[in-house]
Amino acid sequence: MNEYLLSIGMGLCVLVFLILYRVVFGPGVFNRMVALSAIGTKTLIILLIIGFLYNRVDMFVDISMVYALLNLIGTLAASKYLETQGENY
Repeated sequence: MNEYLLSIGMGLCVLVFLILYRVVFGPGVFNRMVALSAIGTKTLIILLIIGFLYNRVDMFVDISMVYALLNLIGTLAASKYLETQGENY
């Protein structure tokens, strides 16, 4: 089971690096924000997989919930800021 979870975690890390390309070379700011949000979501899953690997799921669930909340607040704040600034960025 550990090898399976480890392979899933490594696959998600590869996907994070592919999405990072979209963050750096995205066509617009809104596409970059969506890519950053997707990286945050994949990081949550990677944290939970690490929790399963170390048999400390309870601790990593708490960490991932806080990370999810910070990801949500950051995305909402950035989108609200960009909404008031318009398409200039």
